[in-house]
Amino acid sequence: MDILKSLLVWLVGFTFIVVFFPVTFIIWLLVLPFDRNRTVVHMLLIYQAIIISNILPIWKVKVEGRNKAVKGKTYVIISNHQSSLDILLVNCLRYRFKWISKIEINKVPILSWYLKMADYITVDRGDKDSKEKMMEESYSCLQKGISIMLFPEGTRSSDKEISFFRRGAFQLAISTNTPLLPVLIDGSGDVLPKHGHIFRGLHKITIRVLDPVEPSAFGTKDCDELALKFQEMMKDALQELRNENRLQ
Repeated sequence: MDILKSLLVWLVGFTFIVVFFPVTFIIWLLVLPFDRNRTVVHMLLIYQAIIISNILPIWKVKVEGRNKAVKGKTYVIISNHQSSLDILLVNCLRYRFKWISKIEINKVPILSWYLKMADYITVDRGDKDSKEKMMEESYSCLQKGISIMLFPEGTRSSDKEISFFRRGAFQLAISTNTPLLPVLIDGSGDVLPKHGHIFRGLHKITIRVLDPVEPSAFGTKDCDELALKFQEMMKDALQELRNENRLQ
């Protein structure tokens, strides 16, 4: 049954992306002269993500704390990473931001075009120059008042636990005096685990936005120390979320 469900999900998802691509492309062309920050395309991708996440009846998504992000305020948004579905799920928060994604996505037809139309930031984690360019582009976005979104683990967790946080997000937060907005995702790894292509049964996925942390509360200007602090804080918050879900 899981294989049949998975075939249906992949078919629906692929069809949806292909069908909406020309619509997105036409709108991108129309707004290109005046939508310098590609806000329109980003919002289109957000609403497409919301539609996809709601029309597929193989998971139930619960969003908590979305209003903790103050409208109009700029954040460095970070999230744990359990599954490829997390990109879809984070978009369901309907925040305005620029994704930072790994350069491998540029090799995927259609998805890579979506990324370019939205002018998202890509990085080759194995290339020093690419990392420096990513930091410069991210810094520029934050200075313009555009939030950025990234997974500080850099890759999906194989055991659904939170692993080592890389320093990039925290370096940006410190250098630009920008608050961090932590987001927890739990359950996506049960639906579609790392390296998996088979969607597993019906699962509940929770997206919980935690309290923003203002720069004055960082308590350190060492980005490695700050990364460790947030890693431990989000580990504790994830365990608390799981305990609450078990009691329900």
